[in-house]
Amino acid sequence: MSRKGKVLVAMSGGIDSTVTALMLHEQGYEVVGITMKTWDYSASGGGKKETGCCNLDSFNDARMAAVEHGFPHYILDIRDEFGSFVVENFVEEYMAGRTPNPCVLCNTHIKWRALLKRADALGCDFIATGHYATVHQHDNGRFFIRKGTDELKDQSYVLWGLEQDLLSRTLLPLGTYRKTEIRQMAHDFGYPELAKKSESYEICFVPDNDYRGFLKRKVEGLEEKVAGGNFVDKAGKILGKHKGYPFYTIGQRKGLDIALGKPAFVTHIDPETNTVVLGDEADLEKEDMRVSKINWIKYDGLGEEREAITKIRYKDKGSSSLLIPEGRDVVVRFYEKAKGIAPGQSAVFYEGDDVIGGGIIQRK
Repeated sequence: MSRKGKVLVAMSGGIDSTVTALMLHEQGYEVVGITMKTWDYSASGGGKKETGCCNLDSFNDARMAAVEHGFPHYILDIRDEFGSFVVENFVEEYMAGRTPNPCVLCNTHIKWRALLKRADALGCDFIATGHYATVHQHDNGRFFIRKGTDELKDQSYVLWGLEQDLLSRTLLPLGTYRKTEIRQMAHDFGYPELAKKSESYEICFVPDNDYRGFLKRKVEGLEEKVAGGNFVDKAGKILGKHKGYPFYTIGQRKGLDIALGKPAFVTHIDPETNTVVLGDEADLEKEDMRVSKINWIKYDGLGEEREAITKIRYKDKGSSSLLIPEGRDVVVRFYEKAKGIAPGQSAVFYEGDDVIGGGIIQRK
């Protein structure tokens, strides 16, 4: 038994998770690799070859690295857990006129829980992933997420849903490194091809990046059910017909197939009336929003009003705001209007580089 402990490392076969496993192995941890199969792309009916984290090549790459460095590797099939929760939620959210964030949901409810369950079964002290963020413990005893050093790769936004029992046993060794350094490490470990391996930014179960096609295949008769709805302006004036409200997202400008003589943006979606509201870019700007399903990380609740930087999407730089508690929800009041607030997306609250907590943006 290693004096540093035993760690279960989630290995997708990509550069980040592989370097994570090899780095921890080199540091003296007793490493166990595990690759999670979350989805069969063939089940979605897409026309593109299976890619990303759930293909045989990725499994083989992860296993090869483990074998070459002398630590065990397992494949964990969580397709049933993943499909019944993440995929169904993805479809339900679009059908409710919202824009889901499946990666957050998967991290929060599926991957980490599945990892911890198997870590306990294998006698592991820790779990580790290749995310670009770090875990710290506050003076109050609570564990929290801090942004990664590499601003372009920082993934703290997608980890806001992790609860204390998960964070207390999580190692994120890449958080203090830049991507260029990780590529060099992969080369130094003897994997030059891995160092050049391209990354996928697509949703794992929609690798052709066509979420509209995915919805059509998952919801029988969807096109017929939602076709013929109206585009309207903010005063309710009919501007034309659209293809169905689930096929549009807040802030969308391209692919509307309507000519108004000026740029138009989706500013609101009403699933009950199959109506999509179009407006100017300025109409996307809002002074406040409501956030629910909160998970507090750094502090045990909000208690009273608090200033924070709030991010409303993954690549958002964040906006200065005031967090106002209202029951179990939080009203976020922006000091300068925020643009493109989309119900269903995550709102994540920061104190400097530290994640205070996060939740799901609600329709007002």
